[in-house]
Amino acid sequence: MHYLTDRKRAEGMGSAKSGTAHAWAMKVSSVGLLVLVPLFVFMVGSMLGRPHAEVVAYFARPFPAIVAALTIVVGFMHFKDGAQVLIEDYVHGLAQKVLIIGVICLSYAAAATGLFAIARIAL
Repeated sequence: MHYLTDRKRAEGMGSAKSGTAHAWAMKVSSVGLLVLVPLFVFMVGSMLGRPHAEVVAYFARPFPAIVAALTIVVGFMHFKDGAQVLIEDYVHGLAQKVLIIGVICLSYAAAATGLFAIARIAL
C-alpha cells in the first residue's frame, strides 16, 4: 500500500460531478427569493388585520396565489439544498444519510402542504 499513486488513493473518495450544478441552483434560487420574498411580505402585510373573507378573496386572485406558491416552492427547495450542504459538511456516516433523507422529506412535505393550502384558497 505504500506505493499507491495519488490517483489510486483518491479513487472511491467521490467526485465533483454535480458540485457546480448544486452551487448554481443555490445561486439561482437565492436570486429568485430576492424578488419573491419582498413581494410576498408586502402582499401578506397588506392583509394583516383584515377579515378572513377579504383575505381569502385576495389570495383567490391569480397574482397573489402565484407569488405565494412560488415563494413556498422556491423557499423550501432552497432550504433543502442549504440544509443538505450543512449536513454533508458536519455530519458523517449513517447519521448523514438519515438526516439528508429527513430534510428532503420535510422540505417536500412542507412545500406540498403550502401548495395544497394555496390551491384550496385559490380554487
